[in-house]
Amino acid sequence: MRKICLFCLLAISYHAIGQNADSVWIVNNYTKKKVSIPMRDGIKLFTSIYIPKDKSEKHPILLSRTPYSCAPYGETVFAPVWNGYLKNYFREGYIMVTQDVRGRWMSEGEYVNIRPFNPNKKGTEIDEASDSYDAIDWLLKNLPDNNGNVGVFGISYPGFYSTMAAANNHPALKAVSPQAPVTNWFIGDDFHHNGAFFQMDAFGFYSGFGQPRPKPTTVGPKEFNYSTHDNYKFHLEAGSLKGLTKYMGDSIAFWKELMVHPNYDAWWKARDARNATKNLQPAMLWVGGLFDAEDCWGAWNAYLAAEQNNPGKAFNKIVEGPWYHGQWASNDGTHLGNVQFGSNTATWYQQNIEIPFFNYFLKGKGDVSKIAEASVFISGANEWRTFNQWPPAGKTDQAMYLQANGKLGWTKPSAAQGFATYLSDPAKPVPYTEDVHFNRSRTYMIDDQRFAARRPDVLVFQTDNLSEDVTIAGNVVADLMTSISTTDADFVVKIIDVFPDDLGYNAVNIYAEADPAPIYPMGGYQMLVRGEVFRGRYRKSLETPSAFVPNKVEQVKFELPALAHTFKKGHRIMVQVQSSWFPLVDRNPQQFINIYQCNEQDFIKSNVKIYHNSLYASKIVLPVLK
Repeated sequence: MRKICLFCLLAISYHAIGQNADSVWIVNNYTKKKVSIPMRDGIKLFTSIYIPKDKSEKHPILLSRTPYSCAPYGETVFAPVWNGYLKNYFREGYIMVTQDVRGRWMSEGEYVNIRPFNPNKKGTEIDEASDSYDAIDWLLKNLPDNNGNVGVFGISYPGFYSTMAAANNHPALKAVSPQAPVTNWFIGDDFHHNGAFFQMDAFGFYSGFGQPRPKPTTVGPKEFNYSTHDNYKFHLEAGSLKGLTKYMGDSIAFWKELMVHPNYDAWWKARDARNATKNLQPAMLWVGGLFDAEDCWGAWNAYLAAEQNNPGKAFNKIVEGPWYHGQWASNDGTHLGNVQFGSNTATWYQQNIEIPFFNYFLKGKGDVSKIAEASVFISGANEWRTFNQWPPAGKTDQAMYLQANGKLGWTKPSAAQGFATYLSDPAKPVPYTEDVHFNRSRTYMIDDQRFAARRPDVLVFQTDNLSEDVTIAGNVVADLMTSISTTDADFVVKIIDVFPDDLGYNAVNIYAEADPAPIYPMGGYQMLVRGEVFRGRYRKSLETPSAFVPNKVEQVKFELPALAHTFKKGHRIMVQVQSSWFPLVDRNPQQFINIYQCNEQDFIKSNVKIYHNSLYASKIVLPVLK
């Protein structure tokens, strides 16, 4: 798993790269300073500052706080900002600031993962909100020629720190943009979805990131030495989460915390970033990717919490594009994997929303009246739509029923009997993607699902060819009626767009700035539009899990992260149901035992039935937009 910092982690000397107009201009027109800023408890945080040499006007400050290093650390070497869209902020004359958060890299203090927000701090008590407040206050008082206006932005973990910064309500903090912000690591971001543990990302991340750092350093942690570069093989041979814990060793503190907090308890609730979304004074621009494999959940739900907690707030808006994690900050938003978007969506966002947002609130320049409450890209139709609220007022929730013979339709089944069944075998879990990978694929969110449809442990239901376009915008709800032969199981539901069989190959833009999409046969392509997992033991409560009674019919109902997609006329809508998604998600032993402490021999097979009859009608509720 790769987390994002807006400033590259790679130290690149200006003299070591090929010069271009932007690089020459930035180095000639900016001075770099490194400082250690004292916090209210005496701890000093290392901060890198790029200051315009221009003295003809006052300049706004744009801050990003990161656990991923504000390298390069020397004052004579510049981060390669000229290679991306950040060069626009330099051209606009911003004072650009990055800071190593408390306990990371060159900053002093103790690092705490997703440090809880404390709304009742006293004296020298700290949290990430107070650290950002103290940093802003110091910058305003110590940087000459600043105009008194500050903005904060960041992607992923820096998005979490952006949310925390917004909660400090420093009077100079005028605009904040949390982007793909880590928001809740149990319900929907990164390391858990609905209580199911995303072991591949968690292990890959914390085996490096989680290593202790006794004192400030510019040297990063060593990576884990994997025995194979086939992640399916590695995680299967680990045997269980206990096996991964043995690989992890004794020094990774947060991994130990993950292993002893299996349910949504007070420890997790204190670490929900939505706790920091009350009484937000800055203008807020939340940004996320529809196909973000890491923090798809966070942007949507932090925005909704801010809406609820700040009624009538003038500027609390959201942008969701067809992007992987951080793609909106790249040079190329034309495609993801095999799926083309018809335009450079990243550049469009940068030029029409983000840069105008900060320019308006920090420089008094331009106009933000055209930035809608919700700007959302509709994949499939490949068009941007704007909405006055989210979810859209024009959507209606319509049930689409699973039916006999693999059919999917708007009519509730009338037969008194009927179910589909499969055998879920933890020894042969369903892979999350067809290919062999070492790192988790960021394109799995839109991957072709034909490989899964061919497996006997994946149920497939699909419509006939659509006679008209069907656009959905909002949260899909999976409402399954099921029985299992054991006491626990996972349920993975995938919403899929099936392309017509006579479609050709995907178009390739050979002039794209990034690598063009590969040529791939799109006839019959089963595009994953949204997939989500639910750990069955939490069907009644995330806080208090409960066992299934073997072979008793029960309801498993859960919400998938919001999406926006048009199933075109002539396409089909498909739903796949399965009970493993490996090694993306840890295997459920399919017994009601502590998954984090179970042994390899505890994993057993389970017969899973999904009912589709008049009494037990499984359905998918779609937010259909007219």
